[in-house]
Amino acid sequence: MAEHDIIAGLDLGTTKVCAIVAEQTEEGLDIIGIGSVPSKGLKKGVVVNIESTMRAIRAAVEQAETMAGVEINAVYAGIAGSHVSGMNQEGVAAIHTREVTEEDVQRVLEQTKAIPLPGDRQVLHVLPQEYIVDEQDGIKEPVGMSGVRLEARVHMVTAANTAVANLKKCAERCGLDVLDVVLQPLASADAVLSEDEKEIGVALIDIGGGTTDIIIYVDGAVVHTSVIPIGGINLTNDVATGLRTPMAEAERIKIKYGCASTHMVDEEETIEVPSVGGRPPRVLPRRVLCDIIEPRVEEIFQACRHVIVETGYADMLASGVVITGGSTLLDGMPEHAESIFQLPARRGAPTGIGGLIDVVRSPAYATGVGLVKYGAAHLRTQDCFEEEIEESEVRRVGLGSRLGAWFREVF
Repeated sequence: MAEHDIIAGLDLGTTKVCAIVAEQTEEGLDIIGIGSVPSKGLKKGVVVNIESTMRAIRAAVEQAETMAGVEINAVYAGIAGSHVSGMNQEGVAAIHTREVTEEDVQRVLEQTKAIPLPGDRQVLHVLPQEYIVDEQDGIKEPVGMSGVRLEARVHMVTAANTAVANLKKCAERCGLDVLDVVLQPLASADAVLSEDEKEIGVALIDIGGGTTDIIIYVDGAVVHTSVIPIGGINLTNDVATGLRTPMAEAERIKIKYGCASTHMVDEEETIEVPSVGGRPPRVLPRRVLCDIIEPRVEEIFQACRHVIVETGYADMLASGVVITGGSTLLDGMPEHAESIFQLPARRGAPTGIGGLIDVVRSPAYATGVGLVKYGAAHLRTQDCFEEEIEESEVRRVGLGSRLGAWFREVF
């Protein structure tokens, strides 16, 4: 297999670091390797301990390399955290040749970045929403259209320089080249949302370990991104405190017995809870556990609902809400989401891939799979752009040779 056919994604989360390797084939994208290890060097999506993060990256990458039987040298890395912010921007550019070219599109997108940004921030993504050619709006692909004025409306995502630099530093010290830094909810959306959902309006809620990320699509384009600093680790902390059990046991109990809706639990069900300090384990009703989890889940969803209502897009979400991330594996999460948002809700798992689909078809791997899908799309765009440049050069060479022949004949 060729080196450029291998794409790797690195999902750096608060609770786990996940490396996913995919191979680009004629049929599509096949997942061929996965590595996942606990993360101790990040807090709320941001690197707080370089050495611990590097150890986790090395371990996850080694696992993925062993499974895939390939060496990973470059990755698409995901980033999240409260430092990430999004805004809608507009840009304008003149169309030089009276027909929109790819260069015109790039210039107008550069114009959207022409805003004063604080020195400690950088642009992560410029995501086009629509183009306007001479007052004609609603255009998705303007190349080839005739006009004199090109406008672009975009959603621009910015992040803190230090957060991006520390993430890259950890990967590069592990011998990895970071091809691009990608917003994690954007990657998750690529993995779990359908084009139809994006077109008629959908809100994706990605509940990670340290943060909950929201991304809203309307008319097939991103119109809002935001981050809420609450995640699955808050649920685990609540369980550890409420049941007076170690954090590791709280995480295990939450995953195995947790439920987001108390009314879905039988009153007769019991669970065994390990104690601390050498005390004997206790047997408690499962409903006690759910009484601890349900209020925190409701807090997360209410915070997300508040954000969605504040954006003004709540009435445009015909597809409803899609929840993803490891914490959404709890029983009753989609049902609880429907009751809070008063919209259709479903649990989102990665789609549109081959290979080890039984392993990665889980909300916990949404970001990792999304990163390799983003990488595959990025490589396709690069290849198309290079082909356009080569064709342009061939045309120029051909024109030059014909002119040279004509001059030789005349003179």
